[in-house]
Amino acid sequence: MNILILSGSPRKGGNTDMLVEAFVKGASQKHHVEVVSVRDYKVSPCMGCNACFMSKDNTCAQKDDMTIIYEKMAVANMLVIASPVYFYELSAQLKAVIDRCHNPIRDTFPIKKTALLLVGAATLPELFDSILTQYQLCLNFFKLEDAGRVLVRCVKDKGDIRNTDALNEAVELGQQL
Repeated sequence: MNILILSGSPRKGGNTDMLVEAFVKGASQKHHVEVVSVRDYKVSPCMGCNACFMSKDNTCAQKDDMTIIYEKMAVANMLVIASPVYFYELSAQLKAVIDRCHNPIRDTFPIKKTALLLVGAATLPELFDSILTQYQLCLNFFKLEDAGRVLVRCVKDKGDIRNTDALNEAVELGQQL
C-alpha cells in the first residue's frame, strides 16, 4: 500500500513529528510511506472560485505547491492526517491543504483508507470532538475506511509525548495495516 502522511505541525521536531515518525516505523515494515510536512510547502487557502470545477483538467487557479501534493495524493491508497490541535482544530497549514481538496480532482485519487494522529496540550475530554466530527463526515461522504486513530492529550512542550504510550500506539497502528 502507498501511504501518504500529511503532517500539519509548524514546529519541526515537536510532538506531532515524533508521533508521525513512530507511525512510519510501524507502517514502513510492510508499506511504502511518504511524509509531507506541510510546513515545507507553500499552499494558499482555497479561494472558493470554483475554477477547478470549470477547467478541463481540474486545474486550480492558484499556482503554488498544492500541485505537488495533488500528485502525491494521486498515487496514495491511504491518507494519514497528523496535526497538533490549535483551538480545537487542525493546524491552519494543514487546513489549507485539506480545503484545497475542494477540487474535483480528489475524486480521481485511489485513497480508500484514512487514519488520524492528533496531539493536544489540553486535558479536556472533548478536546478532539470537533475534529472527530469533521473526520467522520469526510469518511461518510467519500466512503473511506477509518484505519485507526491515535489521540494524545496533555502534550505541550517538545518531547512531552515521550511520557505517554502514544508512540507505541502509533507504531502498533502502523504495524496493523
